[in-house]
Formats: sequence, C-alpha cells, structure tokens
Amino acid sequence: MKSNELKTVCESLINTFNDAGRVSIELYKKGLKIEIKKDKSPVSNGDLEVNELITDKIKDLTPGIPVVSEETVNLDKKNKAKIFWLIDPIDGTKEYITGKDEYTLNAALVINTVPVIGLVGVPKKNRLFYTYGSGESFMIENGRTQKISCKKQQPKGKIVALSSVIKPSDIILNKLKEFNVTSIIKMASSYKFCVIATGEYDIYAARERANEWDYAAGHAVAQNAGAIIKTLDEKPFLYGKEDYRNPSLLIKRSENLND
Repeated sequence: MKSNELKTVCESLINTFNDAGRVSIELYKKGLKIEIKKDKSPVSNGDLEVNELITDKIKDLTPGIPVVSEETVNLDKKNKAKIFWLIDPIDGTKEYITGKDEYTLNAALVINTVPVIGLVGVPKKNRLFYTYGSGESFMIENGRTQKISCKKQQPKGKIVALSSVIKPSDIILNKLKEFNVTSIIKMASSYKFCVIATGEYDIYAARERANEWDYAAGHAVAQNAGAIIKTLDEKPFLYGKEDYRNPSLLIKRSENLND
C-alpha cells in the first residue's frame, strides 16, 4: 500500500472513531450490560458495539485485508498473515465500566511485522491520535489537529515514567533507574503510548503482558512521532506472532530523556 493510500485509509477512519467514542459514552450513561469472558476478563455491550462500528468501516475501506479483533479472534487459529488489522475496540474495559476516562478505542494496520497505521481514540478526554507513516503522527484535541513529535514537556531534569500498576516489579524499577526516572505515574490502557508521543511523559517499561491488539495502535502513533520502542533486552518489538502474545516492552520518548 502506497503512502497516499495509507493516509486516505487512516483519515477515512477518523469520523468512525469519533462516532464510536460517542456511542461508548452514551451506552455507559444508559447502563452497560456486562459479561465475563472465558479468560475471566469483563466485556460490555459497549465493547461489542464499538467493535462492530470500527470493524465494519475497516472492512469497507480494505475488504481484502484480514481483521483481527480482541472480541472476535479465534485464539486456536494461528496468525499467518503478513498484512492485517488489529482492533481492540475498548482497551481498559475495567476503567470504562467504572466510569474512568483513560479507556481507549484502537485500530492498527500491521504490514510485515510493523504497525504503520494507528488510531487511538480517548473519548472522555476529547482526544484522538492517528498516524499513517514515519513523521506523520497527529492529535486531534477538542476539534483542533496538531502534529506530535515526542517533544519533551516535562522540565529538564524531571523524567516521568508511566506504569500500568501502582507498584511495578523490581525488574521494571531497576530498568527505570537506568534512565534516572524521578517519578512514576499509574496510567491505564494504550493512552500511555500516546502521551509519550505528545512528550507529556518520558518512558514506559513492562514485562511480558497483554496481546498485540493492546499495543499496536499506540505503538504506531508513538513510533511514528519519534519514540524508540523495543523489548526490555533491546530487541525489536515486532507484530504478527502466531499467538498474538506481547514480549516485554520499553518505550522511550527519545534516546536522551532530558532532551
């Protein structure tokens, strides 16, 4: 797919993401219907309706490309595709169910192990992040679009890490010490990738966790904005694994976090 085609497909999804975000809020206000999946995680009618909206639009835009969604994937079937979509309709379902504002809507197009297109909607924060190529990451906030480039927003000397848990493991804490982190903030969902892409925060490290659809869209946004994304042992972080499982993760706003 050529760069102009990637741009067209990506931008054609923006209205759908905005609509899906509004639907997620409306359904929450009406009262969600919640079920427990086989893996013991919750799923709501909000997850399912958002999934349908995003999936239908993607299939309309790129009918020949397979779509893998958290809510419909068959984990017994190995992924053999080189080009495919990854969808996590609502990342942070627990936050969504409890009325918090850090849940996200996610879709990414993976081409030869790399997420190229990425869209991450954050409905309750009135933010939508999207990207379709290197150096082409954007944030729409309250209707205003701006390019984002990982430019540091914290004061010089202050290096702030993000964590998905209140108390990170010793492995993660030791890794963060290598980068002279001065404070750690807990944050849910793929929103972490996006606020590193904006430069609001500096670094995020995690052990093996979650699945490819949890990371891919945010990964694309952050990496195309200039972030450095690898595993904890400095190997490339790639997609298209047969079982969709994520390795460990290290995402840095830049090589020197004081710049």
